[in-house]
Amino acid sequence: MIRINGLSKQFAEKTAVKRVDFEINNGEIFALLGPNGAGKTTTMRMLSTLLKPTAGSIFINSWDTQKDAKEIKKNIGFLTTEIRLDGQFTPNELAAFYGKLYGLNKKTLEENKRKLFDYFDITQIADRRYETFSTGMKQKTSIAICLIHDPGTIIFDEPTNGLDILTQKQVEDFLLSEKQRGKTIIVSTHILEVVEALADRVGVIIDGQSVAEGTMDEIIKGAGAKDLREAFILLNEKYHKPEEVIEDKKAKKGQVFCVRRGI
Repeated sequence: MIRINGLSKQFAEKTAVKRVDFEINNGEIFALLGPNGAGKTTTMRMLSTLLKPTAGSIFINSWDTQKDAKEIKKNIGFLTTEIRLDGQFTPNELAAFYGKLYGLNKKTLEENKRKLFDYFDITQIADRRYETFSTGMKQKTSIAICLIHDPGTIIFDEPTNGLDILTQKQVEDFLLSEKQRGKTIIVSTHILEVVEALADRVGVIIDGQSVAEGTMDEIIKGAGAKDLREAFILLNEKYHKPEEVIEDKKAKKGQVFCVRRGI
């Protein structure tokens, strides 16, 4: 189980995550749903140990992300659009490099690579440089490489952004098949269709705070809505506090403004 308690992250004067609390069960697909700028990516980066929380805690199984980062990194696969593979390398070279980082022996590496490369149609182009690939093929290669060590927990930040319908379906089907193998999968997205296609349970985050958690039916019923789209809109209307622009009277006209959220 993954437990997120009282999670917050402060960057200088900006609070990206205010308070997030979720529990994610083993062997389920959990979707973190929220509008752009809600704090999803920051939360996912703290889950993956790339960022340390300002407050709160995250436990992945029995590991604390702040104390056991090394063990967690061995047992998770994390994909985000902010992390890009070196375009000069081929998929074969990337697999060999990351396989070595994870301490895989040659046999295990080849078995894992064959399964992933065959599924994502990479095998025939595995000696081409990554930079020559289309957006969809880059994304599929990134997924294959970040899962080369066959981790028990998969953390994907916006896994289908920029993908065409066929590639999106291929990625979704893969995640569903990994769930059937007992993997715990967390995806963040603002795309309702992805949530509806994948999620066993959903956590909604608005303005850096968790505001709802449960199955899609529970989210819909709790919001008093007829479907997930309406539920998301109603939750956003209830919890989103628009930014309020206030002129700094000490500044020259048109130069400096301070911004705060309405209270």
